[in-house]
Amino acid sequence: MPSENDTIFAKIIRREIPADIVYEDDLALAFKDVNPQAPVHILVIPKQPIPQLSAAVPEDHRVLGHLLLTVKRVAEQVGLTQGYRVVINNGQDAGQSVDHLHLHILGGRSLQWPPG
Repeated sequence: MPSENDTIFAKIIRREIPADIVYEDDLALAFKDVNPQAPVHILVIPKQPIPQLSAAVPEDHRVLGHLLLTVKRVAEQVGLTQGYRVVINNGQDAGQSVDHLHLHILGGRSLQWPPG
């Protein structure tokens, strides 16, 4: 298992691996998912490594709030005016495949419920 500084997302942040980046600021990075599950599928990640949501601590409140506001900004930027879904997978049983907190923005089509 890679360390939190050696995940694929950490490598994207450091520009060691290319990504189709759609937004970046001091705290967050957003890029298109390489295996999209909807016409629009963007990942929003904190630059500060947090392995998963359940590993967040009270001191992470600023970056956690910022991630949600970044989702809103990116969704507007890419034209998701009819709605979108935000997903956070927490842990292996939830389908989390990279040990770096990430929020999925899914949209561009009607999404069904329940999701899976």
